[in-house]
Amino acid sequence: MTARAWTVVIPVKPSAHGKSRLDVAGIDRIALARAIALDTVAAAAACESVERVVVVTQDGGLVIQAADIPGLRFVSDEEAIGLDEAVALGAKTAEGRPRAALLGDLPALTPTDLAAALDAGAAVDRGVVADAEGTGSTLVTAREGVAWQSSFGDGSFARHLEMGCAPLAIPDASPLRRDVDTAEQLAEAAALGLGPRTAALLNARVG
Repeated sequence: MTARAWTVVIPVKPSAHGKSRLDVAGIDRIALARAIALDTVAAAAACESVERVVVVTQDGGLVIQAADIPGLRFVSDEEAIGLDEAVALGAKTAEGRPRAALLGDLPALTPTDLAAALDAGAAVDRGVVADAEGTGSTLVTAREGVAWQSSFGDGSFARHLEMGCAPLAIPDASPLRRDVDTAEQLAEAAALGLGPRTAALLNARVG
């Protein structure tokens, strides 16, 4: 796959409503959810395989804080019902191009890990990366010319396989598999090294 060929779509819920189970002592949940999303977006934007990052969100605060991340496009998900419709809105902006949907809660993600997954995705019509538990999905890909489909949510990995996605061979320890919904999952991601915004928030906590 040619460098910077992919469009990566990242759906992000408004921080006031997202990550309701992410309770970390001494840290504001909204600020933490936003930091995690921004670190994910920044890693994708810095990936050598990514041409454009499309963030689908209604979170105006996140849009403002993302001003220092170059090359982003924002799409409002106001009319979307659920995660898959939000992703589909972003994917429409890149019809005719290779597309990937990436969860916005991967605070340990690195550009190199994402590039490896996208390179693997370039070899199949549709691909999927399982989360650490092996039941959910953190990344779904569609090669150029392949219609977009996704089915995120509980048990999504099996559904994506049924839809024809090939499982991408990503190491178990990859930060791409470490999405975060709870404090325990955040600690697991932290062991791999967090992005700068999330790390700064954790380092500055009180209590």
